[in-house]
Parts: sequence; C-alpha cells; structure tokens
Amino acid sequence: MKTKGIIILVAVIFGLVVYTSAFVVDETEQVVVTRFGKVAREPITESGLNFKVPFIDNANYFPKNLLEWDGDPGQIPTLDKTYIWVDTFARWKIVDPIKFFQTVNNTVSAQGRLDDIIDPAVRNLVTENSLIETVRKTNRELDTFEIGLEDVEKRHAVKIETGRENITRQILEQAQPKLEKFGIELVDVKIKRINYVEEVRNSVYNRMIAERKQIAEKFRSEGQGEARKILGEKERDLKRITSEAYRTAQEIKGKAEAEATKLYADAFGVDPEFYSFIRTLEIYNEALGKDSSLVLSTDSEFFKYLKGYTKPVK
Repeated sequence: MKTKGIIILVAVIFGLVVYTSAFVVDETEQVVVTRFGKVAREPITESGLNFKVPFIDNANYFPKNLLEWDGDPGQIPTLDKTYIWVDTFARWKIVDPIKFFQTVNNTVSAQGRLDDIIDPAVRNLVTENSLIETVRKTNRELDTFEIGLEDVEKRHAVKIETGRENITRQILEQAQPKLEKFGIELVDVKIKRINYVEEVRNSVYNRMIAERKQIAEKFRSEGQGEARKILGEKERDLKRITSEAYRTAQEIKGKAEAEATKLYADAFGVDPEFYSFIRTLEIYNEALGKDSSLVLSTDSEFFKYLKGYTKPVK
C-alpha cells in the first residue's frame, strides 16, 4: 500500500510539474520567458507547445498581430492660421518583445507612449502646412462650378506641394525612431477626420450657402435667357411660317381668281347681251331691298330690261 501511495504521489507531482512547465503559444502571440523578473532566454515567436522551469520561470504573452492606436481629436492651427479639429489613428505592432517587456511591459502603457509620441508629431506637421495641404493630396481639378467667385478662383490657383499623404508619411517618419527603443514598429498613420472648430464652422457654412445660392441664381438667369431665346426663335419661325402660308394662299387665290375671271370672260364673251342682263339683275338685287325707295324716270337705262322684257328667257 505504501508503495502504491508513493507511486500515486510521484505521478501527481510529475503531472503538476509538467502542467506548470508547459505552455502553448498561439499564432497571434509571442512570449518572453522571465526568471525572477529578468529575461531568461530568447523570445518565442512561433506557435506551438513550449516548456519552462516550473515555479521559477514565468511566460509573458504579447500580441504579434497589428494593434490599433486611436488618437484623441485635438484643436490645431494650420500654417494659414486656421484652427481645425484633427482626428488621427495608427496601426502598430511589437517587433522586439524583449525591449517591449523591459520598457513598457504591456499594451496599456504602450498606448500612453504612442499618445506622447504621435500626437506631437501630428501637431508639428499640421502646423507646418496650410489647410489645403492637409485636405488634398493632388492638384486634380476640384469638382465644383466655375462661377467667378474670388474664393473659388483662389482655391483653383493653389498648387499642392506636400499633400495629405506626404504629411501622414512624415508623421510616421518622425514618430518611428522614437518608438524603436520600446520594441514597437509604427506601421501606418492616417488622418481620420478634419473639421473646422465651432467658431469657424458657422461662417464657413454661411459662405458655402451663399456660394450655392449664387450658383443657383446663375443657373436660373441662364435658364431664363435660354427660355427667352427659344421663345424668340419660336415667334420668328411662327411669323415666317404664317407669312409664307399667307403668300402661298394669296398666290393660289390670285391664280384661282384669274382662272375664274378668264372663265367668266370666255363665258360672257359668247353673248355680251346676256352678260349685261345678268349683271343688271345682280345690281337690282343689291340696290333694291324691301325698304329701299328709288325715284327714277321711266326712260332710265336702269329699267330697260324691266320695260322691254315680256317673255321668259329659255
């Protein structure tokens, strides 16, 4: 029984020793093994099962993947004395876990170090450049309307010499050397958002509204001018069509009347006496109404057909 108990005890102790000495490193982690607070060996950066001296060594885990730094938005003056709110972010990673352990020890302290180094770099580079340099990266033509405004002309006249991408690259170059002693590599720095301070924002909005209104008024006046031009062309075309139609109608009417006159002349030329008789009857019809009164001599030529007519014409 005693032998069996000793074997069980030895097995428990062995299992405890193995359990406390073995540790697993994930693919997103790296480990620094320390002994009494000092680095005991080279850092472990490969994933898998590893061992340490139980109860003496300690495994300190640090992330191996990219980490995020998000800066606090701050008010910064540009080179042209315009105060803006700048919000930046960065990506970083631990490239030397031993330096990282010996200096900042954990990611929370590292975030504080990044604040102390990146924020001043951002302030320095924004202050050294004008607002347009921090906003734009190329001299590509602005997608706006040319309306002759002085401000718009000034914006189009500005040439980008540095640009936003170069500013962020310079921030990275300025901050990286200061982070090497912490075992940190700054992978990328970007400006997330730029905005005017509250005091300037309202005046900027009012100017933008005024510019948009002026653009709208320009379009309205151009539209009204185009409408008047179209109406004028319509009236001109209408008068031309009407005059051409009237001329054509008159030509047709004149030709018809000439043809009718010719027909009448040919018809009445056969019997002039009959033509005289018909014309006299038409005059009777026009001159003598039911309320008309005429005092004429019986010898008048006007009644010659009434006097001499005794039988109907066949």
